[in-house]
Amino acid sequence: MPRYAQLVIGPAGSGKSTYCSTMVQHAESMNRSVQVINLDPAAEHFDYPVMADIRELIQVDDVMEDDSLRFGPNGGLVFCMEYFANNFDWLEETLGHVDDDYILFDCPGKCPTTTTSIYKLHVGFLTIANAFLQFISGVMAALSAMISLEIPQVNIMTKMDLLSPKAKKEIEKYLDPDMYLMMDDNSDSIRSKKFKKLTQAICGLIDDYSMVRFLPFDRTDEEGINIVLQHIDFSIQYGEDLEVKEPKELDEEELNYDDIFQCKLDS
Repeated sequence: MPRYAQLVIGPAGSGKSTYCSTMVQHAESMNRSVQVINLDPAAEHFDYPVMADIRELIQVDDVMEDDSLRFGPNGGLVFCMEYFANNFDWLEETLGHVDDDYILFDCPGKCPTTTTSIYKLHVGFLTIANAFLQFISGVMAALSAMISLEIPQVNIMTKMDLLSPKAKKEIEKYLDPDMYLMMDDNSDSIRSKKFKKLTQAICGLIDDYSMVRFLPFDRTDEEGINIVLQHIDFSIQYGEDLEVKEPKELDEEELNYDDIFQCKLDS
């Protein structure tokens, strides 16, 4: 049986580690085995067991404290990921050759060199000024990853559990966005004519591709979590090679039709 994996990435604070933790707990309730590998060398803590931790290889704090490098947080993170890319055998040895694996790679949130098949955008952009422009930025980042990687990608709108029922209704227009309609609704907030023309061009680009849609992710909603997992499983063709369980065959002598009919009448 082949291995399956999710590369989980998104902006810093978008809920990547929370997503991994929620998926591990949900998989356990379904008797599915899911492993997590932490690829964030700046991670401080997480509440799920890890199969491997990149901090065993290199840490951002160690890089920043090295007087010969003199990197800040962002430069240190890029250096760590480049070091990881040059020592990829560490990951190969960690993965081993165990079959029947479903692995979540919890990626760093500030590294521009890493892309993903599970792009996460949180609902916090709705609470800040110029929310529409922030949303366009997130959509463009997701679209860039989809075009660059050319692998199955599922875009998720996280932290839905923080919204009120009314806010959840209002956010529906962001899940499957009509960029031209949203541009018309927010045109008054863009005063510069040049900037408005640029925004219209970007909205047209997004609409021409028509590839970016989001699934809502509420960590408290088991049904919603299952829907997200089903979309991901379908996109990576998980389970298509599983053996079909044949129903148990019974001999004619073992069948008691009178008891079967009586049970149906009683029900």
